Amino acid sequence: MWYDEIGLFQPAAIHPENGYRYYSYYQSSILETILLLRELNVSVHEIQIFMKNRSAASLERLLQEKIEELDQNILHLKAVRKTLSNHHENMKTLLTMDLSEISIIEKEESCFVTVDITPDTSFDKQVEMITAETKKYQLHRLHDASYGTMISVNSLYSGHFEDYSKLFIEIPFPIQKTGLHIQPGGKYIRAFYKGKWDSLPLRYQDIFHYADAHGFILYGFSYEMGINENVVDRIEDYIVQIEIPVKTE
Repeated sequence: MWYDEIGLFQPAAIHPENGYRYYSYYQSSILETILLLRELNVSVHEIQIFMKNRSAASLERLLQEKIEELDQNILHLKAVRKTLSNHHENMKTLLTMDLSEISIIEKEESCFVTVDITPDTSFDKQVEMITAETKKYQLHRLHDASYGTMISVNSLYSGHFEDYSKLFIEIPFPIQKTGLHIQPGGKYIRAFYKGKWDSLPLRYQDIFHYADAHGFILYGFSYEMGINENVVDRIEDYIVQIEIPVKTE
């Protein structure tokens, strides 16, 4: 009745005595078109304009626009699912983890957007820089992607444990690799650290001893990422996941 009131879809006839509204079989295709467009979140105003100028060309353009919107929504939902899955895995890890354990894992290649930093880059500046990068890639919030810091293995071996060179953001949907940091696939040492930041070098010493004892060579970068910041209030309860690519001697 509302569609009739606004002139969008009117009955073929109205019974003069009882007011019953009658529609013909030939109107079904018009109604199905209207319902399809509404399903695609096309506004009633847009549908009114389309119905007044119906043609194959105008419908093709309208459907193409909606297909592109749907594709973007699908990418966003896939990204949200991946992010939620990452958080879920982190929570499972928290419930079962042994903070003293060091292990070898297999990782697939990943693409990271990176932001260059120096030891003098303030925390507030780091947040500002990484937030700006997330906006470039249509991420609604920083927590729509996994993020962390990178420090080169050369710096670690040289004892420069504060020489962080990059922030990284793992974009949770496919994008062009040009200009991105490629985190290599393969074997990684994984360890965890909980405590004051000034004691983190001691955990790296544990990692060095583990690598030497098992015949591994560290290379590239160490990727540090917090895994429990959503469920803690105190910085001393913060747990850092450390992952470093390794190869055999």
